[in-house]
Amino acid sequence: MIAERSGAAAITPMLNAFLLGMEYPATDDDLLREARRDGLGADELAMIGSLPPLTYDSAWEVERNLLAHTTSEREPAMIAA
Repeated sequence: MIAERSGAAAITPMLNAFLLGMEYPATDDDLLREARRDGLGADELAMIGSLPPLTYDSAWEVERNLLAHTTSEREPAMIAA
């Protein structure tokens, strides 16, 4: 289950461990394929599936995009310019 913090989805421990174990650079498709292979849950797969189609250089970059993306979906009026 995805934890909630201040209205935004938070990175679960399982998702965090997965991202830290990935080899980078990795595309959004690479991440989703490996997450399925590793048996991540439906919520984690949905978060990874929502990533913009980019090549990511680190777990930190993926997490930043996940949190920014889920925050912007839930709070559109609060997007920073």
